[in-house]
This record gives sequence, structure tokens and C-alpha cells, in this order.
Amino acid sequence: MTQPTSIRPTGNRPTGIRREIVQLPLFLQLFGVSAVSMILPSIHGLVVNDHLASRAFLYAGLLGLVAFTLIAIAHAGRKPLDGALGPLLSLLSAFVFLPVFFAVPFLEALPTTRFVNVYFEMVSALTTTGATMFENPARLSDTLHLWRAQVGWMGGLLMWVTASAILAPLHLGGFEVTAQAEPGRPDDRMGARMGKITPRQRLLRTTQALLPIYTGLTLLLWLLLVIGGETALVALCHAMSVMATSGISPIGGVDNAQIGVSGEAVMMLFMLFALSRLTFSKDTVTATQGGLMTDPEFRIGLLVVIGVPLLLFARHWIGAFEVEVEVDGARALQALWGGLFTVLSFLTTTGFVSEHWSDAQSWSGLRTPGLVLMGLALIGGGVATTAGGVKLLRVFALYQNGVREMDRLVYPNSVSGAGAAGRRLQSNGAFIAWIFFMLFAMSLAGVTLLLTLTGTSFDAALVMSVATLSTTGPLIEHAADTPIRLIELGLAAKIILSGAMVLGRLETLAIIALMTPNLWRA
Repeated sequence: MTQPTSIRPTGNRPTGIRREIVQLPLFLQLFGVSAVSMILPSIHGLVVNDHLASRAFLYAGLLGLVAFTLIAIAHAGRKPLDGALGPLLSLLSAFVFLPVFFAVPFLEALPTTRFVNVYFEMVSALTTTGATMFENPARLSDTLHLWRAQVGWMGGLLMWVTASAILAPLHLGGFEVTAQAEPGRPDDRMGARMGKITPRQRLLRTTQALLPIYTGLTLLLWLLLVIGGETALVALCHAMSVMATSGISPIGGVDNAQIGVSGEAVMMLFMLFALSRLTFSKDTVTATQGGLMTDPEFRIGLLVVIGVPLLLFARHWIGAFEVEVEVDGARALQALWGGLFTVLSFLTTTGFVSEHWSDAQSWSGLRTPGLVLMGLALIGGGVATTAGGVKLLRVFALYQNGVREMDRLVYPNSVSGAGAAGRRLQSNGAFIAWIFFMLFAMSLAGVTLLLTLTGTSFDAALVMSVATLSTTGPLIEHAADTPIRLIELGLAAKIILSGAMVLGRLETLAIIALMTPNLWRA
């Protein structure tokens, strides 16, 4: 007979404690990690003599750890529930309620603002949106800037992990395009192939695999920016923002950075990770079994990144007659680079603007650059990445379906040669992608309507709706004809935008899955 569980050697006790922590509810685990994460800004505040912020984060972190410990003890010995939609509900709860905890030390360190402003700021950071209430960076201390970037970085890591561990098994977040099962319902055949793996085990394994990669890439980018001449804090915040595609900056954007074009070039290389999950992991399968260069998302992303700047560049001679025809080589290169960096940044929903973006606008003579940036943000990046938007895979599915339908118009009896996976993508995948587009459009219309009811102008409401639903907060600053001051909005508008950011991060299909009783019963 096996030895009873209660009789264990003393050396195995850490393993038992670790097992108990793993069996805690996902939301509680995230709460505990959030409390521990406040140590970093507390230490930073102590180093830079910002004792008010240091004490605020230290006390909030300690109180959070005490609360976590007490609740964990209360849950000790309980058998965890491993339902399919439970982790998804915990993820939604994290995006809604964790910002309340994040806002406590922020508000203590900045008592001159209101709680709703800080809550909005934290929701924006955690969902990697990057919209800010504080347009003047000087109003916030360096410690608070670090905390904003850190929360955004943790939100990006959360999406990296949960995309594989939670969304992929449920065929949500873009995986529904290539899946054979219904969105929100686990595939029994996949479970039979992988064995009986609980959601907690998937989360643990995925975190252990991706956390070193995510942290290592962030530190590498930070080191390269520091070597290039950027200050340590600004480099760290920008590195976190690029990896999380949050667009958070302590100096108002990379266009105000000291490092210039060389820093933009380095950041641009790391933005490529948001075009396809195959750039950093093969733990999920979307539309292809091949390598990165055969991945449709990565290929479409590169096509957009190269094609749009070239069109803007060529418009100097094609359509911008009001622009002088004299060619300045240096100015031409600056305009081309400004378009290239900014297009990739907004396609990945990062939202950083190149210091030469104004040169790209004047060179092309484009009077409505905001529409271009909004279109790029709506397309978004790759499935299971930190990028928002409707995702490149869904765009590819609709493209494949369109090409196939045109072939059938010419050759009605033709048979697609794309294979079984390709035919599924052209038919069922495109159908689900179209449904998502319709849901996204309805969400966009609904958020815009609600904002206009609060007294916001239609143009501003549309820009803010696109920015929040696509998790591209810098659109609010760069896409509107006139600056939009979020801090001047009413309470209702701020709550609506906060909800829109959560909706844009989790996507409409996931929210519908949580509201479907049949999926819970299943």
C-alpha cells in the first residue's frame, strides 16, 4: 500500500506548498503575484528618494500579501474546480478587479487626482491599451511611470500565457478560425491526444516555458537601448511597452527619446514578435504547420508593413500635387523611415510614433493620417500575441474565402487545392471570422453611441472607440484632428471606455461564451 499523503518527509514540504498555491483559484494567484510585484516600484522609490511612492507601494504590497495569505489558508484542502470556462471567468475578473488593487498605491502617491482616473489608467495599462489620463509626463513621478509600464508588461505576459493555456483550448481569441470545434467549447479529440491535462497544469507549464523568454527579450531590448544612449528608466519602460505592445512611455513617446532612429530600429525588430506567435513559440497551431516564413499572419503583416509606407512614399509624386517636387535624399529617407516604423507600431497596436512621422506626412501630403493609423490598429497583429485588433489570421481567412468565391464565379465546378486545413479556413473559418467582424462592428457602434450620449462629439467618440476596442491607446492622441483630453471626460464616459478596453482585450466571442448557459453546463 502507498504511504498516506499526510506522512511526508520534511524535505518535500516546499513541493506541497507549491502544489497548494497552484491549486488556488486563478484570480487569487494573480492577486498574489500583483502584491509581490509592488516590491519593484517600492525599491525604486526608495532609491530615488521618492519616499511617498515607496511607502505607498510597500504598504499596499504587504496588505495584499496578508490578504492573499489569509484567503489561501481558507482555501487550503479544497479540491479545485477544473471547469472549462472557469479560467476564462477568472481572466475577465482580473481585468476588471485587479486594476482596483493596482490603483491604491498609485492614488496614495498622487493624491491630487480622483480614483476613477487612476482606475482608468490601470485598466489601460493591464489591457496593454496605453491610453493615459495624464498627458503631461511631468505630473507623474518616475516611480509611477515605472509602475504604469510594469503593469502593462504584466498584462502582456498574462496574454502570452493565457492565449495558449486558456483561449486556445476553448477555441477563442482567433483560434476559432482554424478549429473544428465550436468557439467556447473544448475539443474532446484534442483532449484525447494530449491526455487529461487540467487548465491549472496548462497554465503552469505555459508560464514556465514563456516567462523566461518574455523576461529575457525584455532585458535584451532594455540593454540595447541603454547601450544606444537612452537613460535606464526610459529604456526599461520602452522595452516593457514594446514587448507588451502597450505604448506606455514616461516621456510622452519614443519621438521624444534621446536615442533617435537607432533606438527605433531596435524596437522595430522586437515589434515583429507581435505579428505571429511563431516568432517566439510553437505551442499553438493556427493556420499552418510550416515555419515562420510560411505563416500567413507573418507574411500578411510584412506585406502591410512594407506596402503601406511605400504607398505613402510614392504619393509624393502620384497624388500630392501641392507638395514641392524637388527631391531631398535625406528628407526622403526620413519620410520613408517614419512611415515604416509608425506603420509597424500601429499594426501591432503598440502605438509609438516615429520622430520622423511628421516628415512622412508632409512628404506624402496626406491630410487624414489618422484614418491610416486607425485602419492599421483595427487590423491588429497576430493571434495569441500581445497585439489587439481583429487579428491578421481573421483577415487572411476572409481573403482566402474571397479568392475562392471569385474562382467559383469563373469555374463553378472547380475544387479548391488548398488541402483539408485550407478548405476549412476558406469555409467555416471565414464564416466565423465574418461573424467576429460583425460583432466587432456592433461593439464599435455601441461604444460610439454610448459615448455620444455622454456629450462627446461623434469624431472624438469614434476615435476613442477604435482606440479602446483595438487596445491602441495612442490613437487618441495621434488619430484625432484636435487633441482629446481624457481627463476632461465625465464619469460615465470613463467607465464606458474602461469597459471597452476589457472587451477589446478579451474579445466579444469570449464574453458571449461566458454568458452562454449551455457552455457552462457542458
